[in-house]
Amino acid sequence: MDIEVNWLAVVLATLAGMICAKSWYRKTAFGPVWRKLTGIGEAASQAAGKRPIVITLFANLITAIVLSVLIPAGSIVFGTKNVGVALLTGFMAWLAFSATTLATHNAFELKPAKLTWINNGYQLVLMLSMSLVIGLMQ
Repeated sequence: MDIEVNWLAVVLATLAGMICAKSWYRKTAFGPVWRKLTGIGEAASQAAGKRPIVITLFANLITAIVLSVLIPAGSIVFGTKNVGVALLTGFMAWLAFSATTLATHNAFELKPAKLTWINNGYQLVLMLSMSLVIGLMQ
């Protein structure tokens, strides 16, 4: 089994992830509801500076690298290279690692279910977007 990381796909998937984050939490999408449910206002976000964005960038980069290995491995398992395998891999990664972890943490932290749905929805769109980019570049 020979899997090589497509670094251009990693960069583009990371960019797609940043676009997803910016779009999902903007004022015309889920941002206002997310702010209400978390209690994080505009002032607190401003005070945080660029730190959350930098963390998101590195998290998305790591996710893109891992997906760029998992997707070709999935293609080997299924015996075919196509976008469907890439999307299935992204969905399974979301379900196994992101959705379950977030749901567990939010349940113990007594976070509102609506917040869990908003954040898990973002994670799903993120994983599928990144997987789509990587799958198209296989």
